Amino acid sequence: MNQPWPTTDIDPIRRLRALAAGISGAVVAEGFVPEAYEEVWGRLSDLERELPRLVPDLRWLRITHREGDRLEVVARGHSGLRARFDAVLRPGWCFMQSRFLIIGMAAAPAPGGTALATLAAVRAPGCRAIAALGAPLFHRGVLKATARLRRGLRERATCHGSTADAGSPG
Repeated sequence: MNQPWPTTDIDPIRRLRALAAGISGAVVAEGFVPEAYEEVWGRLSDLERELPRLVPDLRWLRITHREGDRLEVVARGHSGLRARFDAVLRPGWCFMQSRFLIIGMAAAPAPGGTALATLAAVRAPGCRAIAALGAPLFHRGVLKATARLRRGLRERATCHGSTADAGSPG
């Protein structure tokens, strides 16, 4: 008798944590913004426009091919380095892999706003050492990016005449 295997869904943030557990040297940082998930993910999923605003070293990012939720992305940093990424973009989930980098973003509705998580890993020999040295900088960068996102969401709400959450602390 064939019984179907039980299935369950986990939210994107738990999925990102589980994935990070299997990636050598991966670092995960989490944050919270007091705005609605739909607004937050609507902004974050606009990779070409939003990521260069949030990531200080990212000059630009272009989606060069899209097939369903699969993307090919090219990014260039201010240092001139360029990378091609294979990516998956779904509601609340973005996972990008290049030859040397792995980057993930996840968002999920939470009481009073949206929970966020970001993953970064270097795919190179000695990546654990690099991750250990870079972890404090990565966490600080995620906190700054979350603050920039929060400010951008507030500015957008103000520009569009919405007062919802405009006075939220954070």
